[in-house]
Amino acid sequence: MPDHTQPGFDEAQHFNQFKKHNIIFHAESSNSCCEDHVGCLSIKTVLSGEEIYGVDGRQLRVRPGLFLLLNDEQRYSCRISSTEKARTLSVFFKKEFAVSVLSDALRGEAYLLDNPVMEAGCMPEFFQTLRPVTPGMDGQLSGLIHLLETEGDNEMMTDEYLVCMLHHLIGVHRSDVKGAGLVDAVKAGTRKEIYKRLCIARDVLHTAHGDNIDLKKIGAAAGLSVPQLVRHFKAVFHTTPYRYLTGIRLQQAAGLLRRTGEPVQDIAWTCGFENAAAFSRAFKSAYGVQPGRFRAEG
Repeated sequence: MPDHTQPGFDEAQHFNQFKKHNIIFHAESSNSCCEDHVGCLSIKTVLSGEEIYGVDGRQLRVRPGLFLLLNDEQRYSCRISSTEKARTLSVFFKKEFAVSVLSDALRGEAYLLDNPVMEAGCMPEFFQTLRPVTPGMDGQLSGLIHLLETEGDNEMMTDEYLVCMLHHLIGVHRSDVKGAGLVDAVKAGTRKEIYKRLCIARDVLHTAHGDNIDLKKIGAAAGLSVPQLVRHFKAVFHTTPYRYLTGIRLQQAAGLLRRTGEPVQDIAWTCGFENAAAFSRAFKSAYGVQPGRFRAEG
């Protein structure tokens, strides 16, 4: 990953590439920083470690199993700063390419047959929030990495993967529209705004899952009262903020148990549990075995 703070780094030339091509970054870095960038529609994920993005005044930690979707012309910052290298994958979609694919996906076949050469369409506005990498998305990302490592710069095959990814993003957009519809409010604009704030609350849970955080802090970050937060969060995400947070912590702990030799007690503290006993009870309830046995069987 390029370090934008290094002397002689040509920032204008570097960013100018993003307006002309589809670009894929698959890189490792333990120290990288970009303080201000206005990008195109892009997918950000990490395969190991973490990368921190600044978006609209929020700090979002992208970790394995999550991806962040940023809209065209979104201003953001990003940084990697850790003792271990982070392995990152970012996919930047050229605007004309993305608009063409998304317009095709959103229009009916009858229209497409009558208009094989479509006029420039509009790009949908996505909710910029952390999302789970689904098996379908994981397959596309893994296939893309394999292609790059085995075939190199094969534009035709790469574009085919990017078309499939953009179609997946249409599914993400439709899921968000459905989620906003679950908000108990009369006006569509109000439902959309509350859903956006619920996404912010969910991002807070992902980003600060190891910290001491309560409903009041989460609600304040999202601009919702505690009753609003609990009521709407459960209606939209079918669980409470506390149970969602516990799920994040347990998932993080399971990964650490599999990847590291850290003591169970240290993992419990790292993931936000008060003590090893509370962690073991919650872990067994979720995974059916104690943490030590889970590690041994992994």
